[in-house]
Order: sequence, then C-alpha cells, then structure tokens
Amino acid sequence: MSEMVFFTSDTHFGHARMLDFRPFDTVEEMDSELIFRWNSRINPGDRVYHLGDFSFHNREKTAEILDQLAGQIHLIKGNHDKMLDRFKDRFASYQEYKTVRVGEQRLVLLHYAMRTWDMAHHGSWHLYGHSHGNLEDDPNALSMDVGVDTNNLYPYPFWEIQNRMAKKTFVPVDHHV
Repeated sequence: MSEMVFFTSDTHFGHARMLDFRPFDTVEEMDSELIFRWNSRINPGDRVYHLGDFSFHNREKTAEILDQLAGQIHLIKGNHDKMLDRFKDRFASYQEYKTVRVGEQRLVLLHYAMRTWDMAHHGSWHLYGHSHGNLEDDPNALSMDVGVDTNNLYPYPFWEIQNRMAKKTFVPVDHHV
C-alpha cells in the first residue's frame, strides 16, 4: 500500500476548555475518541502534517498520546505548543512554517490563516488551523482550515483537500496576476 498524506490541526489533547465546543463529558473521553478517529484513517507509514495546538497535557501524558498515534507526524507549531519543544525528536519534522509538495501540488503550512502566501499566484495552496472553523471559507482563495473541528474530529486526507480546492476559483489579492 502506498503512503497517504493527511493534514490536521488543533487536536488540543487534554484541553478541558474544548469540552465546551466538542460533544464529550471528559477530557479522557475526548482524547480517546481523537486517537480512535486519527488511527481509523492513518496507517503507520502515512505522512501526517499537524498544524499546531497538539496537546495541553504534561510531558508524560503527551508522550503516551504520541505513542498511540499512527503515521510519521510533522508538527507545525501552534500558539499552544511551547511545551512541545521537548519533543522535537518525536516528530518527523518540527517547525513554525513549512512548504511541502504532495505530488505536483505545493502547499504552504502555518498554524494561522494568511490572506496571501508564497507562490499563491502560481497555484500554491495554504493550509492552516487555529480558527476552529470560525473563519468563513473564501471560495476565491486556495486556502483551507484543516482543524479537527472542521472535519468531525478526523484528519483530512490529501485527496479530500484536492476535491475542495477544485471547486474554488482563485482570485489574487496582491499585485501578482
């Protein structure tokens, strides 16, 4: 089976405040379901880009969760990921901003949404998190919120992002035409 590529953000493992917005009674129930939904789609050899706000747990519990998640995880740091500096070696890559290619498609990955980004005028896509689905999707921008709260708490497979981007009409907002 060939490698698949997934994108997600804002799992907020261990964050009790998320219980106000998610259908769970306890953090343990939320964490368990997030792990289940992650592993129901992702296999050990798959590539996963997590765009920040991974865990609010202490070091030991965060390590336990990492041990349970399938895939080669690349972490793009979010505003709540300062503690994860201790776990740099647990991720396939660990940085604040990343540009990647999936096939021929160039993607710009950042925890935060941008109005314009590198190579946007040449068809690059921007994937982000942070907003938990609270930003209206722009049908004229090749960008997308990939947070778990926008996808029934599942990571997005790349093919699904491709399908959504195919329905958009890009209109540049800067001087590049």
